[in-house]
Amino acid sequence: MKLGVLLPTFRRGAEDAFAFARDAEDAGLDGVFAYDHLWPMGSPERPSLAPFALLGAVARRHQNLVVAPLVARVGLVGTAHLVEQFATLERLAPGRVICALGTGDKLSAAENEAYGIAVQSPAERRALLADTAEQLIEVMPVWIGAGGEATNSLARELGAAINLWDASPEHLREIAASGPTNWAGPVPEDLAATLDALDEAGATWAVLSPQIDIRQLREWRHARELK
Repeated sequence: MKLGVLLPTFRRGAEDAFAFARDAEDAGLDGVFAYDHLWPMGSPERPSLAPFALLGAVARRHQNLVVAPLVARVGLVGTAHLVEQFATLERLAPGRVICALGTGDKLSAAENEAYGIAVQSPAERRALLADTAEQLIEVMPVWIGAGGEATNSLARELGAAINLWDASPEHLREIAASGPTNWAGPVPEDLAATLDALDEAGATWAVLSPQIDIRQLREWRHARELK
């Protein structure tokens, strides 16, 4: 199971994110990811760094790390623009970019509304997701943020991995029976036991929130290698 971390992006500057990425590479982790939010969920007064610009800078500094937004929400920008953002990142980091996409939900709708961006229907967002994924799936791996049955089925039809947020190992095992499945979420109370369970359930990646102590991930991987 590959290990990644979400960068601390709810800041007014990139210094913390750059330091976190350096620590991730030094610890031998596999990738770093960035939220695609206009502000931290529920806190419109706080800042949020743009994911693609930050990931491009990180990719140039740390050439052993995979980079990706988690996840880029369709509909915030036009599909052509979104595809080009991923393509540009791929040119900066050939073979090290994941096209991680999501449809958004009611929790992120306020971000659209604040900037006058229409919140499209679930079916329309799935169509945008499919269009984006189809243009990039021959170029880079595609992940799709898990949603309802229709979204998960679309991911499998496209040949994409499903990314679960804060799912139980048991639920991940169920989803992984149909194809590649990743886990992302907050730091669990018993990190080592949770990572063991996710690995055994078939997770391809585990991506932890910025609150993680990266040393714990290095120690977990070392312990697994000794088994």
